[in-house]
Amino acid sequence: MIVFGWAVFLVSRSLGQGLLLTLEEHIAHFLGTRGATATMGNSCICRDDSGAEDSVDNQQQQAENSAVPTADTRNQPRDPVRPPRRGRGPHEPRRKKQNVDGLVLDTLAVIRTLVDNDQEPPYSMITLHEMAETDEGWLDVVQSLIRVIPLEDPLGPAVITLLLDECPLPTKDALQKLTEILNLNGEVACQDSGHPAKHRNTSAVLGCLAEKLAGPASIGLLSPGILEYLLQCLKLQSHPTVMLFALIALEKFAQTSENKLTISESSISDRLITLESWADDPDYLKRQVGFCAQWSLDNLFLKDSRQLTYEKVDLNSIRAMLNSNDVSEYLKISPHGLEARCDASSFESVRCTFCVDAGVWYYEVTVITSGVMQIGWATRDSKFLNHKAVM
Repeated sequence: MIVFGWAVFLVSRSLGQGLLLTLEEHIAHFLGTRGATATMGNSCICRDDSGAEDSVDNQQQQAENSAVPTADTRNQPRDPVRPPRRGRGPHEPRRKKQNVDGLVLDTLAVIRTLVDNDQEPPYSMITLHEMAETDEGWLDVVQSLIRVIPLEDPLGPAVITLLLDECPLPTKDALQKLTEILNLNGEVACQDSGHPAKHRNTSAVLGCLAEKLAGPASIGLLSPGILEYLLQCLKLQSHPTVMLFALIALEKFAQTSENKLTISESSISDRLITLESWADDPDYLKRQVGFCAQWSLDNLFLKDSRQLTYEKVDLNSIRAMLNSNDVSEYLKISPHGLEARCDASSFESVRCTFCVDAGVWYYEVTVITSGVMQIGWATRDSKFLNHKAVM
């Protein structure tokens, strides 16, 4: 009797285990099917984490998939501010994050909506920053900035500056590889003249790198080919936007004394004297080129036979102007004190020489350039913080 009872117990336990295994297989298949249906069409951002982290992500993903509804999400647009929740599967190879161009354009689209200094950066910017931590990723980001930022977008140069400023500093090998990839010289500056966006973006990238890498790295970056390229971009047949950013790049290279001497020896002042005549041009784009040319001749690339502009400007009819003694470090102010321009990556500020403390007052401003700026009233005690504007 005991033997018969023990045999019945073993048989029932084997049947129970088989039933449990079959049930588990069906549940796993069912959940896997639901998970695949719910996540179809989402962007895949592969993680470069360790295998231990991947296994944790996979467990979390399975738990999330089991709770995802079966509604079709393929037509829902991806939010560039929030990362997708999908990780790398157990049999999925480690892949580099793809579509760098799309991430750059996502940043360009969303950056105009960020108005708070404490606001979280968009997901696209965070992803590009992570990609740029390797030499290969940094080169991909830089080439994408040159390739896809459109000429007509007013925040294009600001996004180039912002992304390069937020990315890690490139290594010496990465800079060397970039110069080989771009292969810049005077002949390249004459190519694709009908598509100036590439040359504008290239000059903007070079200017950002020159500002960020002031010193020996900047000296190494200013090769004879790059100097020839930037000087060729200053010729009158170039698009005014290309001329403007080529000149700004040369200004930033000149922050290093050895580069300043090298650029001065190229007879750049002769070209700038021609462009200086645009300082009062009714075309605001040419007027910017004239402003920067005049400022460079007065402050960087002086010419012996030329009188400084502020020594000959007539101020008799001017009652108030921007105060050159009450200004942050990198702001450019015109000789007559009525125009200001910032080409630094920081936020520069200036106050007026005229103070009011009673009555009703107003002032008028002509906005000559595109880009990010703030115009308003400031007290005498306001502090100029170039990373947060006026406080």
